[in-house]
Amino acid sequence: MLNEMGMSMKTIQSKTVPKHLRKYTAEQHYEHYSAINHAVWRYVMRQNHNLLKNIAHEAYTDGLKASSISIDQIPNVGEMNESLAPFGWGAATIDGFIPGVSFFEFQAQGILPVVNEIRKLDNILYTPAPDIIHEAAGHAPILADPEYSFFVKRFGEIGMKALATKEEHDHFEAVRAYSNLLEKGDATEEEIEVAKQKVDECEAKITELSEAQIVGRFYWWTVEFGLIGELNNPKIYGAGLLSSVGEGANALSDEVEKIPFDMEEVINTGFDITKPQPHLFVCKDFKQLLDAAEQFATTMSFMKGGTESLEKAVRSANTATAEYSSGLQVTGVISELLKDEQGEAIYLKTNGNTALAVNNQQISGHGTDTHADGFGAPIGNLIGVSQPLEDLNEEELKSVGVSINKHTDLNFENGIQVSGQITNIVRENGKVILLSFENCSVTYGETLLFSPEWGTFDMAVGSEIVSVFAGAADGENYYTVDDEQKTPIPEQTQIELNELYSRVRNIRDNESGNLASDLNTIYEQLKENHKKDWLLRLEMFELLSEHDEETTLKKKLLEELNELKKENKEYETLIERGLSII
Repeated sequence: MLNEMGMSMKTIQSKTVPKHLRKYTAEQHYEHYSAINHAVWRYVMRQNHNLLKNIAHEAYTDGLKASSISIDQIPNVGEMNESLAPFGWGAATIDGFIPGVSFFEFQAQGILPVVNEIRKLDNILYTPAPDIIHEAAGHAPILADPEYSFFVKRFGEIGMKALATKEEHDHFEAVRAYSNLLEKGDATEEEIEVAKQKVDECEAKITELSEAQIVGRFYWWTVEFGLIGELNNPKIYGAGLLSSVGEGANALSDEVEKIPFDMEEVINTGFDITKPQPHLFVCKDFKQLLDAAEQFATTMSFMKGGTESLEKAVRSANTATAEYSSGLQVTGVISELLKDEQGEAIYLKTNGNTALAVNNQQISGHGTDTHADGFGAPIGNLIGVSQPLEDLNEEELKSVGVSINKHTDLNFENGIQVSGQITNIVRENGKVILLSFENCSVTYGETLLFSPEWGTFDMAVGSEIVSVFAGAADGENYYTVDDEQKTPIPEQTQIELNELYSRVRNIRDNESGNLASDLNTIYEQLKENHKKDWLLRLEMFELLSEHDEETTLKKKLLEELNELKKENKEYETLIERGLSII
């Protein structure tokens, strides 16, 4: 798709999205949105603008205009990308659910991930899957507030480092599959039930509250469903509320319990993404959120390090990074820890692709091609050496036998022994971070940890592990990059009904011809073939009302809308809210 300046969406996105995150992006293909899609957008936005403008955070209304979000039509994400620049943000279209680590990294980079899809007319009140209404209309406007914008970016930096368990990763995939089935609407009841059972089975296996879960809860009850201000008279800032016709209008009613924001209570409160929220948390201001996030961050593995943090990485069974006190960062799937009698980790091992970095930059010659089969290294200090090995200068290194082309034996206090010929010493920021050995053997008592015939032994240097976090230290070089973006296949809508929506839209945009006559022609087809479509009837009624056309058609439309209200509670709510604005 080309925007008005002739620049492809991919070109715009590639300017801002790190290449290793680009695999989650997709072309927007604006021309694939149907007239029904635009009508759904327009209905939700008119509702939100009119019903929430006085109860939403003050940045909401101004932010809508500043971020190139129109009430009448689905936004062009490329234009949003440019319009958000003054706030220090950009926007990129993504392909549905993405892993939490990646989602938060987008936000840490100041990039708002916007889902291509838009909710179906059947799910107009609430959708369990992310969609463009939620992302563009919910998240983007409030970013105009500098304090809130800073909080979201900072929380992204924290969230992207949160470690999850393997069971949670499995649960994420199950939830993604289930919510997609619910949103697409063409799955059988049996398929939905099987998917729901899979979610329940995966959830039952989650037995601990991980960092990722806590981050998810914090994000849910703040960025997604947060209220701000006085407890008895708060305003809405959460994107889930600002983008939901159902929950947004109901958020401040007595039906929803209001709870003063408290970090401990927030992180101990779970949620169900498929149902409206029974309670909401009210913060005093955005500074309270930032302070709470920083407080929680001090408890996370990326700030604590140590054995406990390494154990969390092992339980994640996914890519993680361990940072030594020397500054060396080891990225890979940390699969095994060797511990001493006190239970402290003294040697770590990774499986498969591993890379070494410092200051979040991969070290030349130490990428996944070099360490494709994993990596192992000791943690600790040498016997009889008062300083950590990483702090020794050249003369001090020689005094303990560490010099190029010399065979040396390094004996660690924890019992690990490294014996071999040193071929390289790598320093960074005044510290020794890596020693390379040939003809090297590494042992712990009777246990062989590395054998000479395995090749070069690159030994990470560091007396302790000071940080452990999810993902890679240098994602740009660690992850396999796929520059080819996904192109979602446009949904096949009911062709005739979509054509009727399109004709009504053209009448509204162009305001030419005989309004009553043109709408009468459309009405006859609508009445004959689409007896339960309430939204197009509402749009036609709106047009006649705006032009003071007191016609027989207007009366018929109102009568049919009132009849459709009797179909179910949802129709009643939607139609009444639509009529109230008109």
